[in-house]
Amino acid sequence: MSALDAEEVDPRRVRSRARLLDAATALLRDGGLEAVTIDGVTKLSGVARTTLYRHFDNAIQLRAATIERLLPSAIPTPPDGPLRDRLVTLLEHQADAIRETPLQLSTLAWLATGSDQADSPAITSLRGRLIDQYRAPFDQVLETPEARAQLGEFDTYFVLSQLIGPLVFAKLLGLRESTPADCARIVDDFLAARAIDTADDSG
Repeated sequence: MSALDAEEVDPRRVRSRARLLDAATALLRDGGLEAVTIDGVTKLSGVARTTLYRHFDNAIQLRAATIERLLPSAIPTPPDGPLRDRLVTLLEHQADAIRETPLQLSTLAWLATGSDQADSPAITSLRGRLIDQYRAPFDQVLETPEARAQLGEFDTYFVLSQLIGPLVFAKLLGLRESTPADCARIVDDFLAARAIDTADDSG
């Protein structure tokens, strides 16, 4: 075992990191991302600033690690079936996640505004988790022969914005919670628009 590996499994180091993230989590839930500061976390956790800097280089990395710790597991891919039904099921799961985990909205907003630490391992790891959370299940549905035949050529990122965007937008504006009927309508409108585009392209 290398010296670095030994340091990573040192019980004292594990405990101090857990205390820091516990404190950061409490601050995040009570005051949002801006509340997660070096001073705030060290004061609440009782962990020295020098110890914090052994785990995190700056507040950006601390926030990213805190958010990643709280993110739920990736949404499961629906079982085989008609494309429409699978997309509706995915949107219903996404609506539940947005309703039950408001943190995802602040995370997306934070990442969307950019960061001077955008290339740091912590931000890269967080982005990877979000990709798993949002894109991976859709990839497994959209990359099927049925989807390609029905939708034609498409950009997956654009499709995600068309399908998930209305759910996020409604939540950010404080509108009513998205319902299964809303999810079905979003999918139906999307499929209808894709059918028109495909027909126009073939003509």
